[in-house]
Amino acid sequence: MPGQRQATKKSADNLHHRLDSGEQPLELVPLIDQFNALLARIEKAYSQMEGFNADVAHELCTPLATLIANNELALRRPEQADMREVLASNLEELHRLTGIVNDMLFLSQADRGVGARRTRVASLASVAADVLDYHEAALADAGLTAKVVGDAHGAFDVPLLRRALSNLLGNATRYARKGSIVQVIFRTVDEEHVLLSVTNCGDTIDPEILPHLFDRFFRADPARSHGQSNHGLGLAIVGAIARMHQGKPVARSENGVTSVGIEIRAQ
Repeated sequence: MPGQRQATKKSADNLHHRLDSGEQPLELVPLIDQFNALLARIEKAYSQMEGFNADVAHELCTPLATLIANNELALRRPEQADMREVLASNLEELHRLTGIVNDMLFLSQADRGVGARRTRVASLASVAADVLDYHEAALADAGLTAKVVGDAHGAFDVPLLRRALSNLLGNATRYARKGSIVQVIFRTVDEEHVLLSVTNCGDTIDPEILPHLFDRFFRADPARSHGQSNHGLGLAIVGAIARMHQGKPVARSENGVTSVGIEIRAQ
């Protein structure tokens, strides 16, 4: 049958080609349409995988190139003082590489369906207060103040929520306007869901960019001005933590106010 011959010729190189239902019996047309829809989903997933691999290679190339260059320079200039500087620089790059690898491993575990380990939490505001204490110096250096608005309770994976909050605060600190207030907001959506978001004042994010904020290695700033301290996985991890709590990431940006966070199940 023509449809069977077309199907047997499918491979990763020609996923964009769809089966032709023009010469098939009418009773097979719905099945062919479903098969073509499946091909479209597979093609999208394969394209995303290829893009992810390219992004990983790009992110790892920079620190590796730095390590190689530093070592080559040290071999030409073996003075002890220069060697200490090389080792310090290399250690910084190695920490960056370790961070990328650890984040990728975390995302891989989330993709495989690892769920949140929930315990009862009486106050998310108190969890946020601890995270704010950790970010106090960075907020002060950026000329920002922060406060917690609202509260919520339920059963959550506290270490994961701390990590999500820390990533959201780090993101807000990078892009908030100096002198403004960063707000960590908790709101009960309904009996089963809680909204956790971090709001900052700064440039409005293009509506076309908002859906991609939680993509891996995505940066809204084409200049990659924070590339050395931010390897583009922070918000992807936030999105993964939302899904591990049977929730979803959310983002809104209007009139210079940007709010990024997660809506998650509280039970």
